[in-house]
Amino acid sequence: MASSSGDDEFVVLVCSDPNNQIETDISNEEIVISTTDFSTWDYPSTLSFSTFKIQAHRNRLIEESSYFRGLLSGSFSESCLDYISIQWQLETFLNVVRCIFGFRLDITSKNFIPLFQAALYFGVEMLLMQLKSWLSEASLSKDPGLFQIQLEDLIDIWDFGLELDNGFVQEICASYLARNFMWAMSNKIFKDMPYELLLLCVKHPHLTIDSEKHLSDALLIWLHSNTEQLERSSKTECEFFDILKQIRISLLPLWFAAGKRSSISFSELANESVDSIFKLMKVTPKGSMNVLGDGDLSHLRIRLTKYSKKVDLSGCPQITPMILLLSFLPNNHNSYLALRKTIKESASNFEQADGTKCQITQSLLPTLSFEAVLEVDISGCLKLPLEDAIDYFSNSFPFLRRVKAAYLLNFKMTTLYRLIQKCSLVSEVDITVDVNPLISSQLSVISSSSAVVSMAPNRAYFVGDKFSMTSLYHLGPSPSNITKLTLEGRSDVCDSHIQYISKFCASLCYLNLKGCISVTDVCMANLIRRCTKLQSLLVCHTSFGMNSILALCNASPSFSNSPSAQFGKRPLDSLASNLQLLHMGGCKCADEASLLELLSQNQMLKSLCLRDTNLADSALCSFSGSLLEVLDVSNTMISGAALHHVVCTNPGLKCLNARGCKNLFQPENTKKEAKISSSYSCEELFIELGKTCRLEEIALGWGLSYFSLQALKPAILSLRAMTVCLGGTLPEDSLRLLPTTCPLLESLVLYFQVISDCMIINILTSLRQLRTLALCYCFGDISNSSFNLSMPNLRILKLERVTPWMTNNDLVLLTRNCANLVELSLLGSKLNSDAQCIISHGWPGLISLHLEDCGEVTENGVSSLFNCIALENLLLRHNGSGIQRNFILEAASKMPMLRQVSLNVCDAKEGDFDLPYYHRFESSLI
Repeated sequence: MASSSGDDEFVVLVCSDPNNQIETDISNEEIVISTTDFSTWDYPSTLSFSTFKIQAHRNRLIEESSYFRGLLSGSFSESCLDYISIQWQLETFLNVVRCIFGFRLDITSKNFIPLFQAALYFGVEMLLMQLKSWLSEASLSKDPGLFQIQLEDLIDIWDFGLELDNGFVQEICASYLARNFMWAMSNKIFKDMPYELLLLCVKHPHLTIDSEKHLSDALLIWLHSNTEQLERSSKTECEFFDILKQIRISLLPLWFAAGKRSSISFSELANESVDSIFKLMKVTPKGSMNVLGDGDLSHLRIRLTKYSKKVDLSGCPQITPMILLLSFLPNNHNSYLALRKTIKESASNFEQADGTKCQITQSLLPTLSFEAVLEVDISGCLKLPLEDAIDYFSNSFPFLRRVKAAYLLNFKMTTLYRLIQKCSLVSEVDITVDVNPLISSQLSVISSSSAVVSMAPNRAYFVGDKFSMTSLYHLGPSPSNITKLTLEGRSDVCDSHIQYISKFCASLCYLNLKGCISVTDVCMANLIRRCTKLQSLLVCHTSFGMNSILALCNASPSFSNSPSAQFGKRPLDSLASNLQLLHMGGCKCADEASLLELLSQNQMLKSLCLRDTNLADSALCSFSGSLLEVLDVSNTMISGAALHHVVCTNPGLKCLNARGCKNLFQPENTKKEAKISSSYSCEELFIELGKTCRLEEIALGWGLSYFSLQALKPAILSLRAMTVCLGGTLPEDSLRLLPTTCPLLESLVLYFQVISDCMIINILTSLRQLRTLALCYCFGDISNSSFNLSMPNLRILKLERVTPWMTNNDLVLLTRNCANLVELSLLGSKLNSDAQCIISHGWPGLISLHLEDCGEVTENGVSSLFNCIALENLLLRHNGSGIQRNFILEAASKMPMLRQVSLNVCDAKEGDFDLPYYHRFESSLI
């Protein structure tokens, strides 16, 4: 229809969707709307129509759209028409019109591509600008829970940009992926990432990862998932695997690099990585000049960007102050020159003649500050002087909140004082070491310090240290921000240290003293009285006893200190009533009466460990909580009736450990609490568990049978870890049904069960996600056919007294089918000395190895096992009396991560072993 002279300022756009196959009612066929009434549109209702008739201002369309400019102001026949037909997706075109008339659109990753296509087709520059602006802003999102571009949409947007040859879109996608790489690699569709996008991301200067290990894992997963794509691609396989060269192999954890030496796709780089790691470990500060050289040093820089939140250097014994400082400098030639100059000037300040210690002053260098970094993990960084590291972190990570420095015996309490002083915002510290395996089952420490240090504010103190004369610390009157402190295994921690903590860490909410055998019960009680915000307390294998329990159960510190303090008073505001986690396994100093009082006040507990304590039915039945998720009562004298009572009142229970409870399913005790029904039968516990709970972990022994497992079925459908111990009798039929009963199992441990090849094959075939398998002291006939299938996900394997037939050939078969093991325990087999080579070649990344009664493995000494360079825990017993006298010293020099060694002197070739003067690790000689 031709336009009349009076109406030429308006045009009607008739829009329908050519691809719309949805049948609509006649009443919803079309709607007439006007751009002058945009603000009153009912947008959802409008989209329900199959056709839009939009009355729009002609001049506005001409001004904002090159499409309508050409159509309405050119020589086309449509230029004089009142009606213009548009075939387009309705919602998209409606948004295009809204944008043309000045409305801001709600752009998402879902509608970005159709809007961009429409903007290009209709030539709407305003919309293109909005889209580019949105993409830029969305790509800067920092909150992991609020990602505006999901990974699947990002891939679609990348492909769209690639089709258009739009460099802006491609760069934004690569930048977004680089900054959020840790999030992306955990996504199940990460493997669908286009190679070009992944490569551009990995090369991007904003690539943000926690560690080089994470990058390596992600790239290997992608490569292994895209085998078919590699075969179809015009690129050669080598071109695809070139992406692995972007990994900074000198910064990989030693155990990871060692383990990948058996990987087909990564073996060459893994060998280079191991060589580089050992080369860096041998470098003294004076020798750093040679390492720095004159070339590019990017391969030695820890990846730090302004988006980094966590720095994970755990398991990297090669990390030195030089590498830290290099990573904190701007990535340019002048910075490298400054670092070389500083190291050279510091050469005259060596503390030792051999140059093993050197203080490199950070203040002389133009170091950067990474304000987003909140967490640092330097566990196992053996070459890193802690005092230097703390100084560097305080300058370059000003908002650091969490520090983990586990398995570093040189991290003393005085180091902790320094950390608190220099990094005042730190709230969580973990300095765990291995708990001493020789801890007495009944521990009682009367005093752990010759004199109690009296703390006064505004004063410097000298604190005695076992390995140094005195150390000076001074924090002034301000308390620290520490709320979570883990001192697990720290046998060097004594009462004076705990007194310091109780004074300056009064805001503690979480405290782990597991294995701190030098701390007295009285001292722990004093700490509990001071730290009134405690919600989590782990004191397994300590002197924790009646004094500490009294402090927990009494509300007023003055009352607790008074001679009249006693059990029986139940204040509503006691610390015990606020605890959410209490682990006191192995604490024999707490008697039945004190346990009863304690449990009666633990209404808020979510995790409770009472294994190896004096726990009895009366105490367990007094437990008044209903929020338990984790319960460990193993090796106690409780009955099934008492446990049934707790299960009934705690439907949220997820983890239950009741192994070693011999009375669990025995006839009831004669002395029984009134609240336990006299008609109780042992089956009721399993029936209640099946009805009430959804377990993720379970460990049971006495009383477990086929019938109890049937009753448990509803509760164990989501089970991830199962341990069947002495006293449990699961017939072969029950074990064969485990894959269907517990399809999500990741860990299976069987003690004293009847097993067979058929049963094991069924389990290993069906439970493909199984990561831990332990068969210990089991009965039945099994052969090597049980392990004649690939188990790539298996990480931990224990075969104890179940494979007496195992020879070297069987061990070779095991290395092929369980190629990714990191922990191996073999007890009782027929191996010879060649087994050392088989183990070190098949599992070069082992971190734990136990060989006992395994034939003649060490009859000719130990040699090839030294190639398991990442070992942290090594047990060799009764494998042949050929172990050389200097074995421990040699192991310490060739296995830098080794922390625990257990040998038997009867295996010593010369009847004894030489011990090092310093103890980097714990050795057990029997």
